[in-house]
Amino acid sequence: MPITAHLEELRRRLITCAVAVGAGFVGSYYFAPKMFEVLMAPLVNALPPDSTLIFTGVTEAFFTYLKVAILAGFFAASPLVLYEIWVFVSPGLYTREKRYVIPFVTFSTLFFIGGALFGYFVVFPYGFKFLLGFATESIRPLPKVKEYFSLASKLLLAFGVVFELPLFVFFFTKMGLVTHTLMIKKFKYALLLIFGISAMLTPPDVVTQFMMAGPLLCLYGISIVVAKVFGKPKEEDEAEDDESESDGEEVGEDS
Repeated sequence: MPITAHLEELRRRLITCAVAVGAGFVGSYYFAPKMFEVLMAPLVNALPPDSTLIFTGVTEAFFTYLKVAILAGFFAASPLVLYEIWVFVSPGLYTREKRYVIPFVTFSTLFFIGGALFGYFVVFPYGFKFLLGFATESIRPLPKVKEYFSLASKLLLAFGVVFELPLFVFFFTKMGLVTHTLMIKKFKYALLLIFGISAMLTPPDVVTQFMMAGPLLCLYGISIVVAKVFGKPKEEDEAEDDESESDGEEVGEDS
């Protein structure tokens, strides 16, 4: 396919994803205030008694509810979004690799939502308790609605994405791009990258960074096991190389 055809295909996939997220937004907006109350719960529980979030802009609460509905719409549409990603990259896969579409969509959705839930139920309570522990009689926390939603949504999406690591390694292994020996050999670089990503995606405190880096290290270890168990034998790699060479010869003969 020419590059223009790929760009046209990408445009159609992005439009489909946008429509799906928009439909999720419309269905979620009515429940946005209630969903934001649930989202605020870990921070409210960590605040001093009789404390709450505030907003200082006239339109701040309204736009926050809009963003909550968009975030909820994205999570609701995530199976379709992941399916569209698969369909877009599937032309570059072997025929037997394309049959993984249903497992890919199913497990990637579960891992994405599971990562977000891990962030909400495990990281949020301890992280906010640590950060608000610096309050004193003269320094009282007055968190803003806008700033809290920005932080919470970034963390939810970040944990959702990083929990996809074992699944991505599974497919990279199936395509012959990654092996368990390579992952073990490059562990020191992966360790540096993990802590770098954790520092960028979390607030500037050591506790929250470790609460993301720890699960990432565990996921990296699980990914090594996945790569070892599902790695392609040498015979299969050679068969695929022969298949690619034969396809290239046929194309050359036809031309």
